[in-house]
Amino acid sequence: MSKIPAFGLGTFRLQGRVVIDSVRNGLELGYRAIDTAQIYGNEAEVGEAIAASGVRRDELFVTTKIWVDHYAKDKLVPSLERSLAKLRTDYVDLTLIHWPAPGNGVPLDEFMSALADAKAKGLSRRIGISNFNIELTKRAIDAIGNDAIATNQIELSPYLQNRKLVEFLQREGIHVTSYMTLAYGKVLGDPVIGAIAQRHQATPAQVVLAWALHLATR
Repeated sequence: MSKIPAFGLGTFRLQGRVVIDSVRNGLELGYRAIDTAQIYGNEAEVGEAIAASGVRRDELFVTTKIWVDHYAKDKLVPSLERSLAKLRTDYVDLTLIHWPAPGNGVPLDEFMSALADAKAKGLSRRIGISNFNIELTKRAIDAIGNDAIATNQIELSPYLQNRKLVEFLQREGIHVTSYMTLAYGKVLGDPVIGAIAQRHQATPAQVVLAWALHLATR
């Protein structure tokens, strides 16, 4: 795909048959962006579901994330190659550094450069970061340039709006990817959001997703 899709199917906490069925059902409903991670322990099942779906690879946008154990220069690319084997694909559309983990002994410059090497090898079409605050994002930009960072995937909900970080990313031209946007389902019972939804003849989920899209793309 030429750009990051507006909506995607996350697989956090999904295991075994549950993740296979979730990905299969999502693809049948029209989802084309699938998000997984090394630490989720479900890349093989995601790959199985994608392979069985019959959806062409070039119609999909597959994201995975490098876990902190694999940040060292000699570990990152081999770990991504193992992820690709599990996902049954020659490349992923986006690879993220999952957590900044400043205390794990690997300098930020090292793992960002290793991530850029993975892209140069053709293992990932795009690269980015996840859960980076403003200061750490600045350091990532210094390491490989803001043009190289496709997105920062961050928790974003009406209860955790991260407005300063969002505004900073927008100024830098870095895409904002939101996760936990429904706040673990809490927004569905929120009376204020419910009233807004009723006024617009929509569901609370539709209202919150529309809010997040507006916040992330304005």
